[in-house]
Amino acid sequence: MDVSVIVIGDELLIGQVIDTNSGWIARHLNLLGWNVRTVRVIGDSSDKILNAVNDAFNETDIVLTTGGLGPTKDDITKMTLCQYFGGEMVLDKEVLKNVEDVIKKRHLSMNPLNEAQAIVPTSCRVIQNQVGTAPIMWFEKDGKVLVSMPGVPFEMETMMEREVIPQLLNRFCVDSYIEHRTFIVVGYAESALAIKLEQFENELPSYIHLAYLPVPGIVRLRLTGESKNKEAITQDMKTLSDKLHNILGSAIVSYDDKPLSEIIGEKLKERGLTLATAESCTGGNVAHQITAIAGSSAYFLGSVVSYTNEIKQELLNVSADVLKEYGAVSEPTVRQMAQGVCELLGADCAMATSGIAGPGGATATKPVGTVWLAAKCGDRLESQCKHFPGSRDRVIDRATTEVQIMLLKMLSE
Repeated sequence: MDVSVIVIGDELLIGQVIDTNSGWIARHLNLLGWNVRTVRVIGDSSDKILNAVNDAFNETDIVLTTGGLGPTKDDITKMTLCQYFGGEMVLDKEVLKNVEDVIKKRHLSMNPLNEAQAIVPTSCRVIQNQVGTAPIMWFEKDGKVLVSMPGVPFEMETMMEREVIPQLLNRFCVDSYIEHRTFIVVGYAESALAIKLEQFENELPSYIHLAYLPVPGIVRLRLTGESKNKEAITQDMKTLSDKLHNILGSAIVSYDDKPLSEIIGEKLKERGLTLATAESCTGGNVAHQITAIAGSSAYFLGSVVSYTNEIKQELLNVSADVLKEYGAVSEPTVRQMAQGVCELLGADCAMATSGIAGPGGATATKPVGTVWLAAKCGDRLESQCKHFPGSRDRVIDRATTEVQIMLLKMLSE
C-alpha cells in the first residue's frame, strides 16, 4: 500500500523547524509493508494545501497530513480541508471536553483560542487527541482516506501508534511483508565496505537489497526484504544475516539499529560494569549521549568536564609535570584523565577526551581537529590520537563517536 505525506507549516520552509514527522511516519509504515511514495512540505496557504491534497490523491489512496491545526490565525488546515471535503465548521462538544481535560491536566486555564480548536468540519470523523488539544480528523472521499494530524511530533507519534495506524490497518489490507535487519559496522569507510561486500550484493535475490547509511565513524547496513510470504522472507533474511556476520566478523558491533551509547549500556549491564567519563574538548557530549538512554543510571556513575588544567589536576589527578611537558592535548594527559575519573568515581570503565575543537587554539604541532582519546575497562587502558576535519561541532561529534567505538570494542572482546 502506498501512502502520501503532506507536512504543513511556513516554519518548515524557512528552516526554523526541521521536519521529523515524515521520517517517523515512513519508518513506522514501512515496517507494516506500506511505502511512503511522496513527501510534500508546503506552507500555510489554502491554495497550496488544496493542490497538494489533489496531487497526493492522484498518486495514492491514503494521505497523511501533519501541521496547521493550532489555535492561531496562521493555522488554516482545518478550514481548508472543510473546503475540500465539504460540510461546515461546527463546535463539537466531545472535542471541547477533550480539550478542557487536556488543558486541566496541564494546569492551565482555557481561553477562546483553546475553545476554537473544538470547531471541526462536519465532513470528518474525529479521533480524540489524548495528548494534545488539536483533534485528529479522518476524511473519506471516493474510497480514499486523508488523516489530518497535529504537527507537534510527540502528539503525532503517540496518536499514530495508538489510533491512526490500527484504524488504517482495519480499513486497508496489507498485501506484502517487509523485514529490515540493520548492522552497525565500524572500521570501514563506506566505499571500502562496498568493495568488501561486492560479491555479497551481487548474489542477493531481487526481492532483497542492501543499503549503506554512513555517518562519520560508522556505517549502518540495512538489509531489506519484501515478500508476500512472511516465513520465507524471514528465513532468507536470517541466512543472509549469518553470511554478513561471516564476512565482517567483529566489525559488526550491533545487529540492531541502535545508537552506540545504547549498545555500550547493554554490554555494561550484561557484565555488571559501571562507567564514568572525563571530558575536555567534548564538553560533556559523551556523557549526554550515554544519559540520553533510559535506564543509564544502572551503569553510569557520572562525569567530570575538566576543561581547564587546574580541574584536570585537582579532580582527575593529572600530573602537573605531564601537563607542563606534553600539554593538555596529549596521550599521557588523556590516559591519566581516564584513570583519574575511575578512581574518583569508583567506576570500572571510562572514556576520556582532550583535543582542539577549534576554530582557535591550534599550534604548529597540534592543528585544529587534533584529539586524544582514551578508553579504560578494568585493567586495560587504550589511547589513540585522531585528526578530525571540519567545524567545531563536527570535531566534537567525531570525538564523541570514536571514543565510544573504542570502549565498545573493548567490551566486545
